[in-house]
Amino acid sequence: MQQQKRQPELVEGNLPVFVFPTELIFYADDQSTHKQVLTLYNPYEFALKFKVLCTTPNKYVVVDATGAVKPQCCVDIVIRHRDVRASYFGVIDKFRLQVSEQSQRKALGKKEIISTLLPSAKEQQQQKEEEEKRIKEHLSESVFFEQTLCQPGLITMVILRT
Repeated sequence: MQQQKRQPELVEGNLPVFVFPTELIFYADDQSTHKQVLTLYNPYEFALKFKVLCTTPNKYVVVDATGAVKPQCCVDIVIRHRDVRASYFGVIDKFRLQVSEQSQRKALGKKEIISTLLPSAKEQQQQKEEEEKRIKEHLSESVFFEQTLCQPGLITMVILRT
């Protein structure tokens, strides 16, 4: 008897969505960051359609907020920050990328991407370098401490006599 190969039933909301990057950081003082690209990958054997939603659509322009991705392909989605003002510094916004099968309406999967507007790329870089330095210092201390404890031949026995 010949077995038929069945495609597993796709459950609503459980399909993994592959998008990069998973976080967008815009810098007020660097206009080149005001336009960023999300890449949506489709590793599946079937076409996907997508929709981009946002918690604050008045702050962003999403070029081609809906579209399709062929099987085994990817598509770039351009996002522009259009309202760069100090009152938005540090505020976390979210984008949701929903995907569904080309012929279906129900969302098969979704992925959230956070977006933050920061005042200065230079300040952020300095803070990042300071944090990396602190981490390296901490790691070098930890490694040194662990090495002295774990070296063979350094174990000393203490016998107490009463």
